Amino acid sequence: MVPMSEGVEIGLTHLDAAGSASMVDVSGKPPLKREATAEAVITLAEQTVALIRQNQIKKGDVLAVARIAGIQAAKQTQHLIPLCHQIPLSQVRLEFEVHATGVRITATAGTVAQTGVEMEALTAVSIAALTIYDMCKAVDKSMCISGIRLLSKTKSELLS
Repeated sequence: MVPMSEGVEIGLTHLDAAGSASMVDVSGKPPLKREATAEAVITLAEQTVALIRQNQIKKGDVLAVARIAGIQAAKQTQHLIPLCHQIPLSQVRLEFEVHATGVRITATAGTVAQTGVEMEALTAVSIAALTIYDMCKAVDKSMCISGIRLLSKTKSELLS
């Protein structure tokens, strides 16, 4: 248990009795349908947004490449975050809202598993944002990635 403010204690699930890092054992949990949605925002110069809209970035179709990168990243989450479980993804969906000064990225990941899928959704938006950054860095030195956060996560029993 770790003491928090005002005497509240929380149990850390990724530490064993000796305080060493440990992967949580989920073998006793039933598989549930799970979904998580995350977002990130990348702020860009208005001229860069115009180039993205017109598909004039020299590296190619920025949003198409970012979508593929986000999906690939979600599928590799267990290799990137040491204590994440390998889970079977049933879906990863990325959406982009292009605004005058940037792009809002949302990713929704789904699975039927014994543990949640929020890290996969967060990884997807993070890598999609980094991909946009990479593809636009030659024309925009003012870019800023922010607002990476979990919007929602759900779980429900499987219907037979």
